Amino acid sequence: MSERFELTGKNAIITGGTRGIGLAVAKGFLESGANVTICSRKQENVDSALAGIDAPAERIQGVVAHMGHADDIDRVVDTAEQLFGPVSVLVNNAGTNPYFGPIVDAEERAWDKTMDVNLKGPYLLSCLCAKKMVATDGGSIINVASVAGLNASPMQGIYSVSKAGLIMLTKVMARELGRQRVRVNCICPGLIKTKLSEALWSDPKLERATVEMKALGRIGTADELVGAAIYLASDASSFTTGATIQVDGGMMI
Repeated sequence: MSERFELTGKNAIITGGTRGIGLAVAKGFLESGANVTICSRKQENVDSALAGIDAPAERIQGVVAHMGHADDIDRVVDTAEQLFGPVSVLVNNAGTNPYFGPIVDAEERAWDKTMDVNLKGPYLLSCLCAKKMVATDGGSIINVASVAGLNASPMQGIYSVSKAGLIMLTKVMARELGRQRVRVNCICPGLIKTKLSEALWSDPKLERATVEMKALGRIGTADELVGAAIYLASDASSFTTGATIQVDGGMMI
């Protein structure tokens, strides 16, 4: 059974892979045998992440790239292929949430930035990788969305809309690419203690309110997303596509 979860020989790209969920998934993939390319917007973040990863240097590399910029997206894929060969796993994890407040009061630039990183970037990168996967041995695309995309999240309206769009993008691409041996699935975390969600868990009142909504009665950690990501990247999920897996501590129930 354990062999079904092996990632040996698979080449993965993980966006937003230098901290939080992305970094945890990168480490998990490496432990399971994959070659990994991580990317982030800043060189210092890439350097720091690589320095903290205990893995052979020939199996991990970092690229500076902004997921809202098409040229950067092309460069990430080119760099991954140059060192590791055809990309077989893509994890669209990079995300942003620059605005916290009523959606009707948000500035247009907050909408544009959120949609560029959370939806347009994954769309462009997925299209590029999917075409290459179809031409080789197939592959797996994993989108990291949020429970905010399943239920309107107060004060995070733009973020909720972007993640709802990512969930639908998952379903559309899964439907179109299934017969071409490309699986597309989605992980929806609940509140996880990361830098992105700090505005929620660092506020005692908001933290208590969120914890009360969770069946497990606590906030999750980035490491608790890794099992779902390995499942979706591996042959263990060979009959799973178009799925939305909630890893939320029972928040949605």
